[in-house]
Amino acid sequence: MNLTAEALEGALVVHLAEARLDAAIAIRFKERMRDVTVQPAARVLLDLSKVEFLDSSGLGAVVAVMKSLAPTRQLELCGLTPNVAKVFRLTRMDSVLPIHADIEAALGEGRKYA
Repeated sequence: MNLTAEALEGALVVHLAEARLDAAIAIRFKERMRDVTVQPAARVLLDLSKVEFLDSSGLGAVVAVMKSLAPTRQLELCGLTPNVAKVFRLTRMDSVLPIHADIEAALGEGRKYA
C-alpha cells in the first residue's frame, strides 16, 4: 500500500496513492493510518486525490480512522475525485467529515482560525 505522511503547517498530511480504497486494502489502510497518526498534530488531512474508487469497506475504514482520532484530533478529507465524492455525498458522510478541494485549501482553512 502506498501511503505516506508529512507534517505541514501544524497538520499531518497523509497521502494515499492508490486507485482503489476497497475491501482488498481496507484493513491494511486502517493499520497504516494507526501507525502514521501517532505523530502529534491536531488536524489529520487525508489526501484522496489519487483514489478513483471507494466501496463500503473503504468508507468504513475512513470512518474507523476518524473515530480512532476523536475527540482530540480531527480527520479532514482533501482532493476527492468525483466518484469518491459521490459516495460521501450519498451516504451523507460529507456532513460528518470536513472536505476540502485540495491540501492547499485545507491548510488555508487552518490558517484562518490560527
